[in-house]
Amino acid sequence: MTKENRPENAASKKNVPEPLSASEQYRVRREKLVDLRERKRAYPHDFHCSHFAEEIYEAYEPFETSEELRSKGTFQLAGRVVLLRSFGKAAFVKILDGQTQFQFYVARDKLADPEDFQDLKKLDLGDQVWAKGQLFRTKTGELSLDASSFSITSKCLHAPPEKFHGLSDVEERYRKRYVDLFSNERTREIFQMRSQIVQHIRNFFIEKSFIEVETPMMHPLVSGAAAKPFLTHHNTLDMPLYLRIAPELYLKRLVVGGMKRVFELNRNFRNEGMSVQHNPEFTMLEFYMAYATYHDLMDLTEELIQGLCEKLHGKQKITYQENEIDFSGKWKRVSMEDAVTEYSSFRGSLASEDEMIAFLKSKSVALTGHEKKGHLLTLIFEEEVEEKLIQPTFVTDYPVEVSPLARRAAEASKNNFEITERFEFFVNGKEIANGFNELNDPDDQKERFLSQLEEKESGNDETTDYDEDYIQALEYGLPPTAGQGIGIDRLTMLLTNSASIREVILFPQLRKS
Repeated sequence: MTKENRPENAASKKNVPEPLSASEQYRVRREKLVDLRERKRAYPHDFHCSHFAEEIYEAYEPFETSEELRSKGTFQLAGRVVLLRSFGKAAFVKILDGQTQFQFYVARDKLADPEDFQDLKKLDLGDQVWAKGQLFRTKTGELSLDASSFSITSKCLHAPPEKFHGLSDVEERYRKRYVDLFSNERTREIFQMRSQIVQHIRNFFIEKSFIEVETPMMHPLVSGAAAKPFLTHHNTLDMPLYLRIAPELYLKRLVVGGMKRVFELNRNFRNEGMSVQHNPEFTMLEFYMAYATYHDLMDLTEELIQGLCEKLHGKQKITYQENEIDFSGKWKRVSMEDAVTEYSSFRGSLASEDEMIAFLKSKSVALTGHEKKGHLLTLIFEEEVEEKLIQPTFVTDYPVEVSPLARRAAEASKNNFEITERFEFFVNGKEIANGFNELNDPDDQKERFLSQLEEKESGNDETTDYDEDYIQALEYGLPPTAGQGIGIDRLTMLLTNSASIREVILFPQLRKS
């Protein structure tokens, strides 16, 4: 029998240790923590970092020799251990510092304090560590830190995902985002890009003379959008309050007060279903411009998103899932009626309510019997058109019935719909933004609020309340104003090629585990 096909003997099996179970690894790591505690080395403080790893690479990667690097002085770095190669009296320790990996060389005979080497012997993957020393290059040319001091600053008691390739269970990734972040490079990249998106948006509006503001999160009335709210209660005032579904009416009050250009980047809350596109709390940008129109807003949206594409990707064409999206040039603008005619399978007359009802019923769309003409058109659009709007598209001229806060157009449409000066922006079949010329006629707004109350009484729980104070604010005079909201989470999904909204929210809402 040859050596190649000889059965493995008992002696050779003894030389290959069985992998430890999760519970055994936890026990072993706990024992190492006990040692650190006994030596008063557990969870130390008063450590400082002179640089981030990224800064070290940027400043010192051009230096080719260890002699040059050592002349640059002493550095202090810290991070989480992602790779450990131990040789008994020395070890290479690779850390993750933010998005960047960096290597420490820790040798017993180079450490000023013998206790530091005892820490090294208790080291595990995932531990937080700190080191001080000079820079040098290894035999393979890798920029590294030659440690003269070393410490475990925080013990990781749970073994990280194997080889730091990330958690394999998607649900666990969301529940343990702290593990997902340090073990999954793609996750770190998404949230770094999200931060860049938010910062770019903030700078964009500030450079255009907008003022950033904050408005209430708890509202005494349901207002600002058609959605079901979360209800809470203030004990001292003994009154119900609603987590806001939109900040719109408060922001427009500020325009009445003379703040001609305002924006807010903050959370909204809607007590609705969850899906790859919906989370109960989400981030919105809302902005308002006095003496501007919704056409100006469409131009502004093109400029904003094209700038984001350049910043993140260096080009105007991106890939989202299986589709290539081209953000260059002027985007398509089409009325809702023309979009239904162009994209839907409806072949009847949009002037006929009976034909629209018959079509919707043939598509098994649930109807209450209280729908008005504008509702029917919108339902056909949502059922048949939205998902086909892959390239950037502004859909305009929304019916009055579904636009309670938008300014009414001067004339009815060609099919005699009462329409508003409003648009929604779609990409890859999803709504990203909603904007319109604001309704500033207090009498018209009062009638719209009353119409919303009628809908609520007929069973629609996604209508707004009657806001008497807002009517009074309009009576003081809201100048001609255009306003818009952009969903930051959906925009981030698009720009990071993320299929689910949970991928771009650090801590998405989940069912109980």
